[in-house]
Amino acid sequence: MRILLTGGAGFIGSHTAVEIVQSGHDVVIFDNFSNSDASVLERLERILGRPVTFEEGDIRDYSRMREVLQKHNIDAVVHFAGLKAVGESVEKPLEYYDNNITGTLTLLRAMRDLGIKRLIFSSSATVYGTPQYLPLDENHPLSVTNPYGRTKLQVEEILSDLCVSDPEWSVVCLRYFNPIGAHESGLIGENPRGIPNNLLPYVARVAAGILPAVQVFGNDYDTPDGTGVRDYIHVVDLAKGHVNAAEYCSCHKGWIAINLGTGVGYSVLDIIHAYEKACGKPVPYKIVARRPGDVASNWANPQRALELLGWKAQYNLQDMCEHSWNFQKNCPVE
Repeated sequence: MRILLTGGAGFIGSHTAVEIVQSGHDVVIFDNFSNSDASVLERLERILGRPVTFEEGDIRDYSRMREVLQKHNIDAVVHFAGLKAVGESVEKPLEYYDNNITGTLTLLRAMRDLGIKRLIFSSSATVYGTPQYLPLDENHPLSVTNPYGRTKLQVEEILSDLCVSDPEWSVVCLRYFNPIGAHESGLIGENPRGIPNNLLPYVARVAAGILPAVQVFGNDYDTPDGTGVRDYIHVVDLAKGHVNAAEYCSCHKGWIAINLGTGVGYSVLDIIHAYEKACGKPVPYKIVARRPGDVASNWANPQRALELLGWKAQYNLQDMCEHSWNFQKNCPVE
C-alpha cells in the first residue's frame, strides 16, 4: 500500500512512518510543521536507511491536498493532522474547529473526488468523558467537555455518516489513551514547543534540569497513591496499531472505533519513580491543586484491537521511560 500520513512529521506520525516502511508499505509524509520540525525527516532517514517522501502543505488547502493524493497514487490515509491541547482549545476554539473540522472535511472531499476511500483517523479516549465504568470499552457512552474533545467526536460522527452514505468507505477511528516514550534509537520522540502540556515530556525536561520540578495536580484522588491514574502506551506500540489498522481497512468496509491502550493504569507518581530509575537520579516534584475536569482514573479495555487487528501492546512502563530518557539525552531541548 501507498499510505499518506497527514501530520506525519509529528510525534505519533513520525513513529508510524517508521513502522509502515518496516512493514513493507510505502509512506508519504504530509505536514505544515505547525507543531513539528523539519529535522525529523533527516532522523527518519537515518533510522530507515533510505530517503523519506515528504510533501509540505496544509490539510485545509483542497488543491494541494488533491495534488499530493493524486501525484503519489495514494491507497489509504492516516490522518494525524490536528491541534491537540485541551487548554489551548478552550482559549482558541475557532482555530481548533477550523483546523480539526474544516481540515478534515477538506481532506475527505479530496479523497472522495479521487476515489480514495480508506482512512485511519487519530481519535482519542477523551471522547469517553468522565468514566462511568472501567476499563473503558468502545461501547462506553460518549461525552466531551472541551473544544478539542468535541472536534474528535464530531469528526468521528462525520466519518460514521460518510460510511453510511457510501458503503465503499473503510474507516477506523483509533481512540488513543496516553502515548509516551520514544523510538529506541533515541532519534525521534516527543519534542513539544514551549512548556509541555503532557506529563512525560515535562518529566523528561525536569530530569534534564531544564524545568525545576514536576507539578502533580492533586494527591487526594481515590487511587492507590492519591494521584491520577492513566493508561500510558508506548508510542511504538501505538504506531504498530496503525499499520494493523491500515491492513484491516484493505479488507473490511464501514466505520469502526477501536481503543489503543495497554489495559493497565499507572499513577503520576508511578511515572515519576519509573523515570527516576531510567535516568538514575531524583526527579523533583511538588503537589499542587487539582486541575478542573481531571478524572481520578482512566484506562482502556483493548480487547477489540486484539480481536480485530491482532494487536497488543508489548512495551512496559520502564521501557517507555528509558526510551524517553534516551531521546531526551540525544535531542536535548533548551
